[in-house]
Amino acid sequence: MIIVYHQNNKVVEVGFEGKNIPFSPKSVAFNLFEIAEIFPEQLIIWCRLDLKSNLNIAKVEEIFHHKKIAASYRLSAVPFLSKTIGYVDESLFLNVKKDIIYPTWQMSGDIGGMYAEVLNALKKHVKKDSNFDYFLHSLAKLAMTGALLCYSEPLLLQDTPKIRKSNAKNNFLTFRFVKQHYKTRWVFLLFLNLLIYEKKFPFLPFLLSFGFRKRKLNANSLDAIKVQSSRKVIDKNTIDVIIPTIGRKNYLYDVLKDLSKQTHLPENVIVIEQNPNLNTTSELDYISYESWPFTIKHTLTHQAGACNARNLALAEVTSEWVFLADDDIRIDKDFNFKILETINRTGSEAVSISCIQKEERPRFKTIFQWGNFGSGCSFLKREILKECKFNMGYEFGYGEDNDFGMQLRNQGIDVLYIPDPKIVHLKASMGGFRTKPVLQWQNETIQPKPSPTVMLYQLLHQTQEQRLGYKTTLFFKFYSKQTIKNPLKYFISFRKQWNKSVFWATKLKKQS
Repeated sequence: MIIVYHQNNKVVEVGFEGKNIPFSPKSVAFNLFEIAEIFPEQLIIWCRLDLKSNLNIAKVEEIFHHKKIAASYRLSAVPFLSKTIGYVDESLFLNVKKDIIYPTWQMSGDIGGMYAEVLNALKKHVKKDSNFDYFLHSLAKLAMTGALLCYSEPLLLQDTPKIRKSNAKNNFLTFRFVKQHYKTRWVFLLFLNLLIYEKKFPFLPFLLSFGFRKRKLNANSLDAIKVQSSRKVIDKNTIDVIIPTIGRKNYLYDVLKDLSKQTHLPENVIVIEQNPNLNTTSELDYISYESWPFTIKHTLTHQAGACNARNLALAEVTSEWVFLADDDIRIDKDFNFKILETINRTGSEAVSISCIQKEERPRFKTIFQWGNFGSGCSFLKREILKECKFNMGYEFGYGEDNDFGMQLRNQGIDVLYIPDPKIVHLKASMGGFRTKPVLQWQNETIQPKPSPTVMLYQLLHQTQEQRLGYKTTLFFKFYSKQTIKNPLKYFISFRKQWNKSVFWATKLKKQS
């Protein structure tokens, strides 16, 4: 392990195995790449000179448990880029939780590290900015799409010192960052949002941003780096499968057959059958009259709703791992084996798996930090689920899966996307016994826009800037799809619908 101490964007000391090694008077970024080339097998740590005694050396091996991890920690609660970046970026990587490990591209120069192999792979593709924080933000934003796992990690520090005051935020850097890392239209939207919501007119930062070129990185830049985590996340190798179902008898049968042919069999398959007709019994007769190589825990409930069904199933889980599945999927016989193999290699406790339709081509080909969560295509370690449940405020709406994913992340559990093996999602038509649910706002004269369950996610998990940025983009997207073409009348109508959505989302928040 090599430690690079720096101050005011300049390296002041480099330590390796108790000895000082020479360094360049150039930028911190330049030195990182030079050191990585000389010591290609080493983990390289950077640390502000005044934090030298706070570097938690004892936790470094635990934090960097495989070679595609980059972690850092910013002492200040104020981010390096202005919070106005939220007008542009709606992702969960923006609203960082400071007291836990949290996925983010917002890397800090205060204290952090990554392996030399990563730096060497990126050397020809990443610009060595003189501003160290900007350099790290840019590198992480680009490399996260190429499978570099980036985190805010408080364990890097011990005996956390007092937080020093942060400098005033700089609109020039924010506009520059947006121009270099997002589509050009977002520069205009950032300017518009600042004008609308903050009554600011940052014309010069807006104009100067066009002097910077967009930065790109080849998605396979890090493919040559092999990953083998030192973390032990698998012990018993046991799996329970959760399947909520309603009116899809034949599709569910095929899922159970696929599970019965697995080279690594599940211990239990927990089937929650929903039928709102109080006078009916189960239609899943094959559960009892056929022999299965696992225990099927079958519950018939007359309360419809996927959130409730999955919560009932979670209460029945006893195995080390849980596979959240849908009732209309198909999987190959080595699916479970391959997933556990990948989990062992990455040291992850939560993964969502590529779930595509029959004729669909996979969009992603590498493992990366996913901004979503799949409630019907995920493997989770049971012990991380103690504080999680599917929020009933989302029942019969949208967003319960992503909300569940945020519950995981808010307790320090990252969610990785696994491109292989794949799940084939048949997208079966809605099964029988279904009646259209009566939503609380269904009879409102002014219909909420967006859906209150979408707004609920916004209220629970996003910053104010992210909500307002979403409001602006929704305003433009919805304009072409509605009947009011007079811009002023449309604006008035949209504002009423937005406020109605906030009203109902707030009520859902209290009910959840």
